[in-house]
Amino acid sequence: MELALVIGVIVIALVFDYTNGFHDAANAIATSVSTRALTPRAALFMAAAMNFVGAHISTEVARTVGTGIIEPPSGTHGLVIVGAGLVGAITWNLITWYFGLPSSSSHGLIGGLVGAALAASSVVHWDGVVAKVVIPMILSPFIGFLLGAVIMIAILWIFRRANPHRTSKGFRYAQTVSAAAMALGHGLQDAQKTMGVIFLALYTGGFLAIDDPIPQWVILAAAAAISLGTYSGGWRIMRTLGRRIIHLSPAQGFAAESAASLVLYTMAIAAKAPISTTHTITSAIMGVGATKRLSAVRWGIAGNIVTAWVLTIPASAFVAALTYFALHWVVE
Repeated sequence: MELALVIGVIVIALVFDYTNGFHDAANAIATSVSTRALTPRAALFMAAAMNFVGAHISTEVARTVGTGIIEPPSGTHGLVIVGAGLVGAITWNLITWYFGLPSSSSHGLIGGLVGAALAASSVVHWDGVVAKVVIPMILSPFIGFLLGAVIMIAILWIFRRANPHRTSKGFRYAQTVSAAAMALGHGLQDAQKTMGVIFLALYTGGFLAIDDPIPQWVILAAAAAISLGTYSGGWRIMRTLGRRIIHLSPAQGFAAESAASLVLYTMAIAAKAPISTTHTITSAIMGVGATKRLSAVRWGIAGNIVTAWVLTIPASAFVAALTYFALHWVVE
């Protein structure tokens, strides 16, 4: 029974990884597609490839998710908790994708794990949740907003006397690089969260010790699932990020992607924190748009997005708790 549950949880984790890919494909390529720097299919192929590469750079975020959020009991009970957490995250991903809202798959996963653990009266590492999730969750959008604004102001000053047509053409080429950097950061951050959950399932089932390295097959499976999901595309959210918040120019798209990439790399490698790529790129786009004029940003759309951000953790936790009670009644 335990082996079957471990396999089942791993399959659900990879399904979550796939939904994460198509839900968050817009993070990497929406700005490039909206400015016509890249065609949609070329952008998706590039994003999928860079997601796969990014997943192999580091496993620090995976270690945080796998060992620093909850401490499930061993055996069947613990596996039910992990599986319920994944169902909560997948459900919220699908709901926000349907409505075209760029919510955080990362925080959906964290909320799902915490909600299932609380329902099961299991241990939640609240110090880890606060230090590695809540504080970065609050800081990263502010940093993304400010950094996007600073980079955009620098671009406007440096190219203030340049030919607008030639400058725009140059930034279309530059966006190929910045979009690739953003996709690499997405793989570095988001694929690792699935690795962490699979590690948690293997540890709970007794197949790995807490100090064991993450197996190579786990890294490859998570990288492949998120890449396939990314290539399938998330057009509803892409329209929101690429056009509905602000109509982006190539220079603005480059600035937003560059700012978001810097935040993702810093948080993943230096802080080992599982931050939201969605929050980061969305706030960077808002920061870039605000340098033109505050009214250039459609703050009503931005408000809907922020509402989805606030609801992500509690909504995922609620669904995960209900799922836990259902699975507990059936399985245990």
